[in-house]
Amino acid sequence: MISGDSIVALSSGRLPAGVAVIRISGPQSRFVVETIAGSMVQNRVAAYRKFKAPDGPVLDSGLVVFFAGPNSFTGEDIAEFHVHGGRAVVARMLETIAGFDGVRHAEPGEFTRRAFLNGKVDLVETEALADLVNAETEAQRRFAVQNAEGAQSELYLSWRRRLIHTRAMIEAEIDFADEDDVPGSVAETVWSDVRAMIDEIEHHVQGFRAAEIIRDGFEVVILGAPNAGKSSLFNALARREAAIVTEEPGTTRDLLEVVLDLEGMRIRVTDTAGLRETPGRIEAIGIERARSKAGTADLLLVLEDIAEPVPIGAIPADVPSLRIGTKVDLLRDESLVARYDAVISTRDGTGLAELLAEIARRAAAQIGQAGDILPSRLRHVDLLNETKRFLLAAVTGSERGQELRAEELRLAADRLGRIVGAVDVEDMLDVIFAQFCIGK
Repeated sequence: MISGDSIVALSSGRLPAGVAVIRISGPQSRFVVETIAGSMVQNRVAAYRKFKAPDGPVLDSGLVVFFAGPNSFTGEDIAEFHVHGGRAVVARMLETIAGFDGVRHAEPGEFTRRAFLNGKVDLVETEALADLVNAETEAQRRFAVQNAEGAQSELYLSWRRRLIHTRAMIEAEIDFADEDDVPGSVAETVWSDVRAMIDEIEHHVQGFRAAEIIRDGFEVVILGAPNAGKSSLFNALARREAAIVTEEPGTTRDLLEVVLDLEGMRIRVTDTAGLRETPGRIEAIGIERARSKAGTADLLLVLEDIAEPVPIGAIPADVPSLRIGTKVDLLRDESLVARYDAVISTRDGTGLAELLAEIARRAAAQIGQAGDILPSRLRHVDLLNETKRFLLAAVTGSERGQELRAEELRLAADRLGRIVGAVDVEDMLDVIFAQFCIGK
């Protein structure tokens, strides 16, 4: 599919910048280059030119690159103008290019949408490109690159190919049962593979939590009684005064969050209100939020003043936790240290490096191996669960006849096809491409 109109947008970062990249895609790309750059340039070779408006004035000077379709990102003719990154320069270039007949400003994600419609990327690879643009940590970058290169798509397509083969074998037995070259017992040759696929899909879906941690972050929540040192630890981890620290109990009344990059992983640390039995009305709201947040955490840091420990009541038993003794620099009795998983002092830094290392270790354990292929969207998980449901109906429905079991396999293959965009995805396109920035 080649679009009738051309689109243009700034495809580089925030202005002002040293260099800005303006991208145009569509049938007018070649004419725009010839007009603004003065003549056509060699395909895939950067050329330095003065850029002039159609009525003559010089707009800027810089590099222009032309990518002839279909061997381009969108599958159409694409041109890029590398200009000085001032706001006025970029605005004038965009205004000039959009002034050509058949050229308009691009909508969010429209370049990638054209790449999908022209068969250059599938839906999973499209979503991975969005993740790559938004990646803030090394783990997010690796995860996005792996999926953008097709590892996740290939897994789903391999399952789909196996199902298509299985269905063909079953239908061959139905239609040509009397032929000598058709296997006589489909049950023994294909249903065992379907059962194995159910196990593979189930194991794959279980990895979604690891993918969520990579994309959204490993959730660490700090709990403790008032003045246990929660906000002091929070500030030490943030390396700035992110929370107010005073001797007065109940200073922290709302949830405060900071995002860390530990060994290439995104870690979200939340400071909470001090937990105690008789809080004021407003403080009680903060305590309720603290306990609610603790229930959704990946790791709890339960802080206690070693010299003056104060109980905080029950904490979620199903959430991993570290019991941490604070203010170790004031400790007089060394035997108390054994009661804790770690001891720290935010005043002299004791134990902080070890605590960060332990948080990173636990986050890495949750994420798993760097090369694991994981479902990267809830959309994938929902369709995979539907796939598994149809497969279970197929393998357990021997009394319903081979025709109905083959139909269950068709429905399962259809759901796998929807993940990568092979079938029936028009209703999802606006939602998926809306998450992109303009120019991508």
